[in-house]
Amino acid sequence: MKPLGTVLLLLLAVPCFAADLTGNWVVRDPLPDGTFRTTYLDLHQEGSRITGSIRVTQFYFKIIESTDGPDGFTLTASMTDGTNERRVKYEGQLMDDELHLATRRRPDAELIHMVAHRAPLGEGAYPARLPLPAIHKVADNGLAKTPPMGWNSWNKFAGRVDDAAVRGMADAMASNGMKEAGYQYINIDDTWEAGRDAQGHITTNKKFPDMKALADYVHGKGLKIGIYSSPGPNTCAGYEGSYGHEEQDAETYAAWGIDYLKYDWCGARNLYTDQEMRALYQIMGDALVKAGRPILYSLCQYGRAEVWKWGAEVGGNAWRTTGDIRDTWDSMTNIGFSQDQLAPWAAPGHWNDPDMLEVGNGGMNDDEYRTHMSLWSILAAPLLAGNDLRNMTPAILEILTNREVIAVNQDKAGKQGRRIAKSGDQEVWAKALFDGGQAIGLFNRGGAPAKITVKWTDLGMKTAPASARDLWAHGDLKLDGAEYSVTVPAHGVVMLKIAASSGIAATGIRGPTLRAAFN
Repeated sequence: MKPLGTVLLLLLAVPCFAADLTGNWVVRDPLPDGTFRTTYLDLHQEGSRITGSIRVTQFYFKIIESTDGPDGFTLTASMTDGTNERRVKYEGQLMDDELHLATRRRPDAELIHMVAHRAPLGEGAYPARLPLPAIHKVADNGLAKTPPMGWNSWNKFAGRVDDAAVRGMADAMASNGMKEAGYQYINIDDTWEAGRDAQGHITTNKKFPDMKALADYVHGKGLKIGIYSSPGPNTCAGYEGSYGHEEQDAETYAAWGIDYLKYDWCGARNLYTDQEMRALYQIMGDALVKAGRPILYSLCQYGRAEVWKWGAEVGGNAWRTTGDIRDTWDSMTNIGFSQDQLAPWAAPGHWNDPDMLEVGNGGMNDDEYRTHMSLWSILAAPLLAGNDLRNMTPAILEILTNREVIAVNQDKAGKQGRRIAKSGDQEVWAKALFDGGQAIGLFNRGGAPAKITVKWTDLGMKTAPASARDLWAHGDLKLDGAEYSVTVPAHGVVMLKIAASSGIAATGIRGPTLRAAFN
């Protein structure tokens, strides 16, 4: 039997009659970590018509079309998140009370074969909705006064992360200069979970034999450790979520010594709407406070429901503002350069999060990764490396540990930068700093080198800055006159820190309606 892989499907359960397909069917594909990828098919046959639902972990499909019966049938099932529809199709046959099935991950992919057996009534049924609490403000945990810095496992390892990899990342961060540059969190993303014991406590799978011992190891390196869960019954990868066990899980995390929680929405979407999202995140926010350990709370819900307007109220220290990033120029720039209007909601302790860094994963060149690091720093975004820290080129390590750029990200004023000028593929962004100066990013999104000229009046300054420094060249600049010009590489950036000039315009940085001179 071939594994189902990541085919997106879903749920329920009903009575069974041996004469036809009606019944609750289950496919259990064993995974190397000791867990199972489980598919449930709740089928109802009436003549040649088959109705019901299909569940694979958090994915839930309703059957919308069918043909024929036990001797050979097809099923088409659909699910929607309110915006996009996804369909899956199965072919099957009932043989000796086994349901032999085949499906495809994509229309042009090879068939995946599996065998389903009858399951007891109710097994695999999606849980009922639990009542939601009244909205209130969660107590502030006092963490993340500057954007969190660290590493997360998903971009590089996805479901392959294990205890050895996490220890290896902690070793690398503690010894390669990243710790000294400000990185501190080693975060385990999805796929660490197994199930729950008889008392309902969350357990770890074979990849993580002792989470408390792993946390102690990371702490022994002078670093902190993070973990992942979902407000739904399952996580995005189909593992055990925190639904109905929020206080219990928060207590477990505290007992293990966890310092950071990434809490991912997708497992909850089959029970609750986006309008109910705030209440679900509030439940875990309260639970973390009650657990009594300082745990940074990172909301991962893809910018839905205007989370930046309420994320801080549920105890969030950071909240995702976009969909998932990929290691491509288009993905990174489409995400990063779309953040301008969210600046008013960033503040010490509470940050807009345009997703993790892809620096060093190989999909972009060094100029593009410098753009990535510069833009995230100007945005006051969390800096969570997503590459293999044990195997980096000197150039990648220098990008991730450029302390002058990191200082912009970590500036204690906590201001998110804004776009102040744009012309075609060239943009100028500015971030106000605690000392009265500014960080300036001159970005060339075009495919050829371009000269960018910024006027000091565009930055709210009457004269040239008293001092300026190129943060990637690590050199001081002597500036005079009314403007500054520089040739910026294709897909590259020049990043400056400038001191206040002797004369500041009363309005300061005047905002994105201005236009610098681009040549």
